[in-house]
Amino acid sequence: MSVLKLQDISYHYDKSKVEVLNKLNMEFEAGKIYAIVGKSGAGKTTLLSVLSSLAAPTGGKIFLNDEDITKIDRYKFRSKYVGVIFQNFNLLTHLTALENVVLSMDISRKTFDRPKKDIAMELLKKVGLNEDEANRRVLKLSGGQQQRVAIARALSYNPDIILADEPTGNLDGEIQKEIIDIFRMLADEGKSVIIVTHSPEVAAASDVTYTLKKE
Repeated sequence: MSVLKLQDISYHYDKSKVEVLNKLNMEFEAGKIYAIVGKSGAGKTTLLSVLSSLAAPTGGKIFLNDEDITKIDRYKFRSKYVGVIFQNFNLLTHLTALENVVLSMDISRKTFDRPKKDIAMELLKKVGLNEDEANRRVLKLSGGQQQRVAIARALSYNPDIILADEPTGNLDGEIQKEIIDIFRMLADEGKSVIIVTHSPEVAAASDVTYTLKKE
């Protein structure tokens, strides 16, 4: 069964009649990696905004576990079911890696059965950072390490769906492979991982590739 399903999804900006997305039909299952590819201007980032409920479609419906997401509070949807990894990380650079993850847990308003710092440290270690790196300010970390922090932050409230916008775009080949391996690990654990990418390597490592075409 699909975790997330798009039914005839369309989107256009308020002052434009041109459809950025035009009647898209897609399904995303648990345990798989999905690559969203296409040329610049094809609507990849817009689709990610719609999937994360940062933007509402102008037509069609989105279903989470067969429930219309318009019946789910938007804040609850974003803070419980979906974890987003931004292209430029969007980390608070004056905080440590650990503090960034704990802050995300605070914002989610979720109840945790253990101290948040313990859970955050486990997540950072899971994505390949040691305790010393976890306690460094983000500015003192490399691009690859910052991406790992961004992934740990997206996992901090244990969402079913991970959305990533060009997560390897600024990383070299070996680091890119390590990040892809992390996404594969998350899919194997039952997450639905959806990645907007220009990278042929990321697309090749995915289970399903959806190609958007510019209208």
